[in-house]
Amino acid sequence: MSAPRPLPGVIGVHHIGVSVPDLAKAREFYIDILGAVEEVAPMEWADNPFIDAIVGLEGSAARQFFCRLGNVQIEAFQYDAPAQPPQDPRRGVNRYGYTHIALQVEDVAAVHERIVAAGLPVHAPPALEAITVDAEGVKHGYTGTYCRDFFGNVFEILEIRKTPQILPI
Repeated sequence: MSAPRPLPGVIGVHHIGVSVPDLAKAREFYIDILGAVEEVAPMEWADNPFIDAIVGLEGSAARQFFCRLGNVQIEAFQYDAPAQPPQDPRRGVNRYGYTHIALQVEDVAAVHERIVAAGLPVHAPPALEAITVDAEGVKHGYTGTYCRDFFGNVFEILEIRKTPQILPI
């Protein structure tokens, strides 16, 4: 079987968009807790037929910001119109659609500690014993866990060391 041909012009993932009910809490999560960097000015709109057509919503009004986490950007939106139904904060990752964002981190224990200190839900603590150190001081293995932001959106934190089981970024 031959390898699939890449799509012409695709460079990579530019950003992931996340709709949230509270933009200030989203800033606290992505920037204050996870350490993202906001690199461009935030944007807002209302009564813009062009944007309505792009997002597929009539009468949309929203505010947003972009922030960078390593090699990916997150675009957080707070839609003021149309009204949003509440999200189940324990929505299962088995539900159809995008289920989580995985963030590769340098020190999963430190990131886990910060997330717990912020009072955010963690499904289970990471199995820190899965990262071993050989006689030369090289770390091997990987570990991670699923966590949730202030709104119930799932994200994964992963520490990946030298291992054939999963490739790092």
